[in-house]
Amino acid sequence: MEIKSAEFVISNTNIKKCPAGNLPEYAFIGRSNVGKSSLINMLTGKKGLAMTSQKPGKTMLINHFLINGQWYLVDLPGYGFAQRGKEGRENIQRIIEDYILEREQLTNLFVLIDCRHEPQKIDLEFMEWLGENGIPFSLIFTKIDKISKGRLQENLKAYQTKLLESWEELPPILLSSSEKKEGRDEILDYIDEINKSL
Repeated sequence: MEIKSAEFVISNTNIKKCPAGNLPEYAFIGRSNVGKSSLINMLTGKKGLAMTSQKPGKTMLINHFLINGQWYLVDLPGYGFAQRGKEGRENIQRIIEDYILEREQLTNLFVLIDCRHEPQKIDLEFMEWLGENGIPFSLIFTKIDKISKGRLQENLKAYQTKLLESWEELPPILLSSSEKKEGRDEILDYIDEINKSL
Protein backbone atom coordinates (compact mmCIF):
# COMPACT_ATOMS: atom_id res chain seq x y z
CA MET A 1 0.00 0.00 0.00
CA GLU A 2 1.21 3.47 -0.83
CA ILE A 3 0.24 6.30 1.49
CA LYS A 4 -0.63 9.30 -0.65
CA SER A 5 -2.27 11.39 2.06
CA ALA A 6 -2.36 11.43 5.84
CA GLU A 7 -4.38 14.17 7.48
CA PHE A 8 -5.01 14.92 11.12
CA VAL A 9 -8.79 15.01 11.66
CA ILE A 10 -9.64 15.30 15.37
CA SER A 11 -8.38 14.77 18.94
CA ASN A 12 -10.77 14.10 21.77
CA THR A 13 -11.46 12.13 24.94
CA ASN A 14 -15.04 11.22 24.10
CA ILE A 15 -15.80 8.47 21.61
CA LYS A 16 -19.12 10.16 20.76
CA LYS A 17 -17.04 12.89 19.11
CA CYS A 18 -15.00 10.47 16.98
CA PRO A 19 -15.55 10.83 13.21
CA ALA A 20 -18.94 9.73 11.90
CA GLY A 21 -19.28 7.23 9.05
CA ASN A 22 -18.10 3.66 8.78
CA LEU A 23 -14.53 3.85 7.52
CA PRO A 24 -12.35 1.13 9.12
CA GLU A 25 -10.10 2.24 12.00
CA TYR A 26 -6.71 0.77 12.88
CA ALA A 27 -5.68 1.83 16.36
CA PHE A 28 -2.17 1.82 17.85
CA ILE A 29 -1.56 1.38 21.56
CA GLY A 30 1.27 0.39 23.89
CA ARG A 31 3.01 1.23 27.10
CA SER A 32 4.39 4.73 27.32
CA ASN A 33 7.75 5.11 25.58
CA VAL A 34 7.29 2.10 23.30
CA GLY A 35 7.90 4.26 20.21
CA LYS A 36 4.29 4.63 19.08
CA SER A 37 4.44 8.18 17.71
CA SER A 38 7.69 7.45 15.85
CA LEU A 39 6.11 4.34 14.32
CA ILE A 40 3.01 6.29 13.18
CA ASN A 41 5.20 8.98 11.62
CA MET A 42 7.31 6.32 9.90
CA LEU A 43 4.25 4.49 8.52
CA THR A 44 2.66 7.65 7.14
CA GLY A 45 5.93 9.16 5.95
CA LYS A 46 5.09 12.40 7.78
CA LYS A 47 7.62 13.41 10.38
CA GLY A 48 5.50 15.55 12.70
CA LEU A 49 2.12 13.87 12.26
CA ALA A 50 2.04 12.22 15.70
CA MET A 51 3.74 14.12 18.51
CA THR A 52 6.93 12.42 19.63
CA SER A 53 8.62 13.41 22.86
CA GLN A 54 11.41 12.36 25.17
CA LYS A 55 8.86 12.45 27.95
CA PRO A 56 6.64 9.36 27.97
CA GLY A 57 2.91 9.65 28.35
CA LYS A 58 2.45 12.55 25.94
CA THR A 59 -0.63 11.20 24.15
CA MET A 60 -3.62 11.90 26.39
CA LEU A 61 -6.25 11.89 23.67
CA ILE A 62 -7.74 9.71 20.94
CA ASN A 63 -6.18 11.08 17.73
CA HIS A 64 -7.71 10.30 14.33
CA PHE A 65 -5.69 10.56 11.10
CA LEU A 66 -7.41 9.97 7.75
CA ILE A 67 -5.24 7.88 5.41
CA ASN A 68 -5.75 8.06 1.63
CA GLY A 69 -9.32 9.17 2.36
CA GLN A 70 -10.13 5.48 2.95
CA TRP A 71 -9.32 4.49 6.53
CA TYR A 72 -8.36 5.98 9.87
CA LEU A 73 -5.16 5.47 11.78
CA VAL A 74 -5.97 6.04 15.45
CA ASP A 75 -3.33 7.00 18.00
CA LEU A 76 -4.49 5.97 21.49
CA PRO A 77 -3.00 7.05 24.84
CA GLY A 78 -0.30 4.78 26.26
CA TYR A 79 -1.24 2.63 29.22
CA GLY A 80 0.53 2.09 32.53
CA PHE A 81 2.34 5.39 32.89
CA ALA A 82 3.14 5.65 36.60
CA GLN A 83 3.87 9.38 36.88
CA ARG A 84 0.34 10.47 36.04
CA GLY A 85 -1.09 9.82 39.49
CA LYS A 86 -4.08 7.61 40.24
CA GLU A 87 -6.76 9.97 38.92
CA GLY A 88 -4.85 10.60 35.70
CA ARG A 89 -4.31 6.88 35.15
CA GLU A 90 -7.98 6.09 35.73
CA ASN A 91 -8.98 8.83 33.33
CA ILE A 92 -6.70 7.49 30.59
CA GLN A 93 -7.90 3.94 31.24
CA ARG A 94 -11.52 5.05 30.82
CA ILE A 95 -10.71 6.77 27.50
CA ILE A 96 -8.91 3.66 26.22
CA GLU A 97 -11.59 1.21 27.36
CA ASP A 98 -14.47 3.29 26.00
CA TYR A 99 -12.84 3.47 22.59
CA ILE A 100 -11.81 -0.19 22.39
CA LEU A 101 -15.11 -1.61 23.69
CA GLU A 102 -17.58 0.78 22.09
CA ARG A 103 -16.10 1.98 18.81
CA GLU A 104 -17.73 -0.17 16.16
CA GLN A 105 -15.38 1.08 13.42
CA LEU A 106 -12.35 -0.38 15.24
CA THR A 107 -11.14 -3.01 12.79
CA ASN A 108 -7.83 -4.01 14.34
CA LEU A 109 -5.83 -2.92 17.36
CA PHE A 110 -2.04 -2.94 17.06
CA VAL A 111 -0.45 -3.56 20.46
CA LEU A 112 3.13 -2.27 20.46
CA ILE A 113 5.82 -4.09 22.44
CA ASP A 114 9.43 -2.97 22.95
CA CYS A 115 11.39 -5.99 21.69
CA ARG A 116 14.26 -5.35 24.12
CA HIS A 117 12.32 -6.34 27.22
CA GLU A 118 11.08 -9.61 28.66
CA PRO A 119 7.31 -10.19 28.62
CA GLN A 120 5.82 -7.53 30.90
CA LYS A 121 2.89 -8.27 33.20
CA ILE A 122 1.05 -5.10 32.16
CA ASP A 123 1.19 -6.03 28.45
CA LEU A 124 0.11 -9.62 29.08
CA GLU A 125 -2.81 -8.49 31.26
CA PHE A 126 -3.88 -5.99 28.62
CA MET A 127 -3.87 -8.68 25.91
CA GLU A 128 -5.79 -10.99 28.23
CA TRP A 129 -8.43 -8.27 28.61
CA LEU A 130 -8.61 -7.85 24.81
CA GLY A 131 -9.11 -11.60 24.43
CA GLU A 132 -11.86 -11.68 27.06
CA ASN A 133 -13.67 -8.92 25.18
CA GLY A 134 -13.18 -10.43 21.73
CA ILE A 135 -11.14 -7.52 20.38
CA PRO A 136 -9.12 -8.36 17.21
CA PHE A 137 -5.49 -7.39 17.77
CA SER A 138 -2.00 -7.89 16.38
CA LEU A 139 1.41 -7.35 17.96
CA ILE A 140 4.09 -5.04 16.62
CA PHE A 141 7.51 -5.45 18.20
CA THR A 142 9.25 -2.07 18.00
CA LYS A 143 12.91 -0.95 18.10
CA ILE A 144 14.26 -4.12 16.45
CA ASP A 145 17.35 -2.15 15.37
CA LYS A 146 18.35 -1.72 19.03
CA ILE A 147 19.29 -5.37 19.68
CA SER A 148 21.12 -8.14 17.84
CA LYS A 149 19.20 -10.52 15.56
CA GLY A 150 19.97 -13.45 17.89
CA ARG A 151 18.69 -11.62 20.94
CA LEU A 152 15.60 -10.53 19.04
CA GLN A 153 14.77 -14.15 18.16
CA GLU A 154 15.29 -15.18 21.81
CA ASN A 155 12.97 -12.43 23.05
CA LEU A 156 10.30 -13.24 20.46
CA LYS A 157 10.43 -16.90 21.40
CA ALA A 158 10.13 -16.02 25.10
CA TYR A 159 7.08 -13.89 24.32
CA GLN A 160 5.41 -16.55 22.19
CA THR A 161 6.04 -19.21 24.85
CA LYS A 162 4.52 -16.93 27.52
CA LEU A 163 1.47 -16.14 25.37
CA LEU A 164 0.86 -19.80 24.59
CA GLU A 165 0.41 -20.44 28.31
CA SER A 166 -2.99 -18.78 28.06
CA TRP A 167 -3.71 -18.51 24.33
CA GLU A 168 -4.51 -21.39 22.00
CA GLU A 169 -3.46 -19.36 19.00
CA LEU A 170 -0.94 -16.54 18.75
CA PRO A 171 -2.01 -13.15 17.39
CA PRO A 172 -0.29 -11.99 14.17
CA ILE A 173 3.21 -10.68 14.95
CA LEU A 174 4.96 -7.89 13.02
CA LEU A 175 8.41 -6.36 13.54
CA SER A 176 9.42 -2.73 13.14
CA SER A 177 12.16 -0.15 13.47
CA SER A 178 11.12 3.47 13.02
CA GLU A 179 14.71 4.66 12.65
CA LYS A 180 15.58 2.12 9.97
CA LYS A 181 12.07 2.20 8.43
CA GLU A 182 11.84 -1.57 8.82
CA GLY A 183 8.46 -3.27 8.87
CA ARG A 184 6.67 -0.39 7.12
CA ASP A 185 5.62 -2.36 4.02
CA GLU A 186 4.60 -5.40 6.06
CA ILE A 187 2.36 -3.38 8.39
CA LEU A 188 0.75 -1.39 5.58
CA ASP A 189 0.24 -4.52 3.46
CA TYR A 190 -1.35 -6.21 6.48
CA ILE A 191 -3.82 -3.30 6.82
CA ASP A 192 -4.42 -3.40 3.06
CA GLU A 193 -5.26 -7.11 3.19
CA ILE A 194 -7.81 -6.54 5.98
CA ASN A 195 -9.35 -3.60 4.10
CA LYS A 196 -9.77 -5.73 0.98
CA SER A 197 -11.55 -8.43 2.99
CA LEU A 198 -14.10 -6.04 4.55
